Amino acid sequence: MNLLWYLLWFLLAVSLLVTVHEYGHYWVARRLGFKVLRFSVGFGKPLWTYVGGPDRTEYVFAALPLGGYVKLLDEREGPVPSAELERSFTRKAPWQRILVLLAGPAFNIVFAILLLWGMLWFAGSPDIRAVIGSVAEGSPMERAGLRPGDEVLRIDGRAVGGRSDVVLGLIDTMSGDGTAVLEVIGKDGRTRSVDLRIEDPEVRHALTEPAGFARGIGFRFWEPPRPAVIGRVVDGGPAGVAGLQAGDRVTSVDGVQVADFPALVELVSARPGSEVMLDYERNGVSGRVRMRTEVDRVDGRDVGRIRVETPAPGPLPDSMLTLRQYGPLEALAAATVKAWDMTVLQARMLWRMIMGQVSVKNLSGPISIAEYAGESASGGVLPFLGFLVLISLSLGFLNLLPIPILDGGQILYQLAEWIKGSPLSEQAQAFGQQVGIALLLLLMGVALFNDVARQLG
Repeated sequence: MNLLWYLLWFLLAVSLLVTVHEYGHYWVARRLGFKVLRFSVGFGKPLWTYVGGPDRTEYVFAALPLGGYVKLLDEREGPVPSAELERSFTRKAPWQRILVLLAGPAFNIVFAILLLWGMLWFAGSPDIRAVIGSVAEGSPMERAGLRPGDEVLRIDGRAVGGRSDVVLGLIDTMSGDGTAVLEVIGKDGRTRSVDLRIEDPEVRHALTEPAGFARGIGFRFWEPPRPAVIGRVVDGGPAGVAGLQAGDRVTSVDGVQVADFPALVELVSARPGSEVMLDYERNGVSGRVRMRTEVDRVDGRDVGRIRVETPAPGPLPDSMLTLRQYGPLEALAAATVKAWDMTVLQARMLWRMIMGQVSVKNLSGPISIAEYAGESASGGVLPFLGFLVLISLSLGFLNLLPIPILDGGQILYQLAEWIKGSPLSEQAQAFGQQVGIALLLLLMGVALFNDVARQLG
């Protein structure tokens, strides 16, 4: 059922964003006098076709909804009647072609800004205060002087709105030069600076691995106390075989009292492949079971597992929540700035990935994106709209990359023709297309490999 749910929302998102992208090409082409032959949402066999307008343009919904295209009149694809030559793509001025090519990515970016504008105007900007709950002993954050109870106010002089800003800000700085100055306010109400410095590039690279940041940076945000109550028992795991059930509260492990769920995880993790005795309570009745822990390899060491899941976290107190409200003009300005910041961060991360500073394991393929689509839709309207904003900005940015098969690469061709005064040779264009296809296949292959690796754990 989850698979169908993910697929449904993935297809909905892709179809919507591709339609926005292609409509950008279509709208600008029409305004500049290009003849549009077809506007297709999807590839393959047409499921629905409508022919209309003075140019008898075909509007198509096709069987494969993983893309789309706008087909313009073009001499390179066949004979063009002399009366319509001036409306052919090849006969238009290079600057006009460039505008048409830019329009697709531009519409995706504008669409994302409009969505953000509506979200900020309607719902404001909710976040959670960046209060530190724990700092790991010997971690970079402990060495920098971060303490439990500190609240992060600024990173490198830039104010943070909450937890999400702190995480993104630290990932950005750690994947760069590895230094950051955090302004924090302690439990005593005094502000001070925390100088975080990680000089080893291998350590910084490890922080960019999926889930590597949370393990390696050395702190956790404050959360409400989470009792040692089992959320779910994995079938066939040690706890399931021993008879533990969801809702059981573990009270001790090998006689050591368990205060909360993190303490349970710590005690079990320290006993890989060992027999352990758990005391628990179920509906007010005490019980005791023995089991042998399984072994997982995490960060080069063996850890014990009994295959139970953490319970759902309790609600955060109102004092931990923040909400900034916006008027219509203020919301539009904030949406534009946020979209710009997100796009610049994408560009920096991609460049650092190419330079080896950021792990390529962060590339997500269609499986992961489908999961994000389904999970965000399950969270409600606003989370799904947030997902659309992120993917629309990514689609706009990626299409501007100077890869020949993408809009950005085609723009380079037009710029070269503009400067040169004549089109590039067919051999040069064909070579560029081959290089572009090879780069895209490599990118898609890495992303798909990451997807499969995530599914396999």
